[in-house]
Amino acid sequence: MRGLENNVYAQIGLVMLIGLAAKNAILIVEFAKMEFDKGKSAEEAALIAAKLRLRPILMTAFAFILGCVPLWAAAGAGAISRQVLGTAVIGGMLAASVLAIFLIPVCFDVVERLAHRKRSICRQHPRRPFCRRKGINHVRVALAYSDCVSSADGMHGRAQIQASSSYGA
Repeated sequence: MRGLENNVYAQIGLVMLIGLAAKNAILIVEFAKMEFDKGKSAEEAALIAAKLRLRPILMTAFAFILGCVPLWAAAGAGAISRQVLGTAVIGGMLAASVLAIFLIPVCFDVVERLAHRKRSICRQHPRRPFCRRKGINHVRVALAYSDCVSSADGMHGRAQIQASSSYGA
């Protein structure tokens, strides 16, 4: 937009933005999960979390953006590198804030609905491949491993490995 190149300064700014955007998303999902665990629907929980986190997200975004305005409007020696960094982080923070406020709660709602749908299908048809727990595969691996060591110490190795792997099943 300003005709600046995507150099190492812009890329460093984008890495920094990934951290800030992830922090906002994690907090929204954490608050939504707490409300969902209290018994609210996924949609209600997402809306409550978005409302609770709106002010802190906006305060962080505005403080960050206003702090980067001197970079964006830099002049003098080395101004291009500061302008690139300022432009990247200001634009990125605006985009990340909009996405965090509107897109993350919708994603939480969609994921929770899909998870609920899978749980209800697995209750009706527990033998489907995607309904199996991870522990079953670990038991098979442990049994294969125990066959190798059982010849050295008898059946003691096999029983010990089966007991430790059946915990996750």
